[in-house]
Amino acid sequence: MKYRELGRTGIGVSEIGMGCEGFMDKTYEQVKELVDKMEEGGVNCIDLYAPNPEFRSNLGKALQGRRDKFVLQAHLCTIWKNGQYKRTRDLSEVKVGFEDQLERLMTDHVEIGMIHYVDSLSDWEEVKNGDVMRYALKLKEENKIGCIGMSSHNPIAALAAVNSGLIDVLMFSVNPCYDLQPGDENVEALWDEKKYEKQLVNMDPDRQALYETCQRVGVGITVMKAFGGGDLLNAELSPAGKELTAFQCIHYALTRPGVASVMSGARSVKELEDSIAYENASEEEKDYAAAFAAMPRISWQGHCMYCGHCAPCPKGIDVANVTKFLNLSIAQGEIPETVREHYAVLEHKAGECVECGACEKRCPFGVSIIDNMKKAAEMFGA
Repeated sequence: MKYRELGRTGIGVSEIGMGCEGFMDKTYEQVKELVDKMEEGGVNCIDLYAPNPEFRSNLGKALQGRRDKFVLQAHLCTIWKNGQYKRTRDLSEVKVGFEDQLERLMTDHVEIGMIHYVDSLSDWEEVKNGDVMRYALKLKEENKIGCIGMSSHNPIAALAAVNSGLIDVLMFSVNPCYDLQPGDENVEALWDEKKYEKQLVNMDPDRQALYETCQRVGVGITVMKAFGGGDLLNAELSPAGKELTAFQCIHYALTRPGVASVMSGARSVKELEDSIAYENASEEEKDYAAAFAAMPRISWQGHCMYCGHCAPCPKGIDVANVTKFLNLSIAQGEIPETVREHYAVLEHKAGECVECGACEKRCPFGVSIIDNMKKAAEMFGA
């Protein structure tokens, strides 16, 4: 298992994480079996959005004796009421829900306190200026949460939260179909068939700006809905008109700027094993570029996807990373210090490009790589 730093938090998370859906409606023995497989496979990050008390108690029991091996992404504002899940901003309910979570998990803290499901700017403003954020900051001060996060499907609301400096982690829905769609307060609209009737071209600019900003300011992204609820794995259901593999979906998410971990929606030990197997998959198995280039309803023409098909460069330039650093700096309007440092340690710089064009011939998306290398050499001075 490979591990990545979760933005500026200092927390190391496994590239493959675990969504809590797989723990639902299972006995303690079944939950323990999943946790055993996570420990064996090196999966250390667990999302806990579901407030179901039985799930919380079973997981807490299964974590006993090994709690320190796992990073818990626990959600505020999600409670169990009248036998079902409810999202709330009522502080009294939020407090009771969080304390219940700690008690049932048999722990005195969680690594990430995630403000749950903020999908509009108005909701973000309410959270930012209200009791929920004050409570989250108090929990952080008391070391009951290690850092503050937020979950969202809307890039506009998410970007506002990231730019506020109040959150360190963003749980966001990342997949190649969602990434084409503009922000919407209704997450179901992202999958509306009518929106895919005509060919869509390139990533929504708000989503690109969100990922690049997260990378630049150190907000770590944990990914939900990487498989689009499974639809992307089925040609008949996929809005793209072509099926992808689980490895391709995971790899796409992990190559977006800022992303640290992909939450697998594994509902069985076998499905969890399949996600963990990504770590040992070949580059050919992970490669999404050819599949994307052949999608009938989507085109990424001229847009760098950081897929790595440009490699190998005869001069040894890491073209994908150089392009990523260039895009991060263009988006900011200046070179962020962290980007400058990362560029400086590259073994070979953009200025070494001899314009042979080998990379452009291999790029499935027709990116003007030589022009990008010239821009990077000018911007970074090497």
